[in-house]
Amino acid sequence: MRFFLISDNSDAMNGMRLAGIEGVVARNEADLRAALDKAMNSEDIGMVLVTEKISDAYQEILDEVRGSDQTGTLLVTVPSTGGSAAGKDRITRYVREAIGIKI
Repeated sequence: MRFFLISDNSDAMNGMRLAGIEGVVARNEADLRAALDKAMNSEDIGMVLVTEKISDAYQEILDEVRGSDQTGTLLVTVPSTGGSAAGKDRITRYVREAIGIKI
């Protein structure tokens, strides 16, 4: 099982790549739909991580995908680098805790 990140910016994407998580940067709805289609239909991806900003902006699309998913792939929202939930450095902190390096 692999993770796949759909990010709102390249900094978060690069940080997650350091932890071994591949993904894409979605800059609009078409990018998001293409990335979701790719990730949800891949047999080896078990969890799709979506950054908080994308989740906030495209909640209806994500709810639609969650409701129609038959593959068992989890769709999880993770904090953005500038996310509102608990500060700007949550992604950096996650990477530091997961792999032990500061970015």
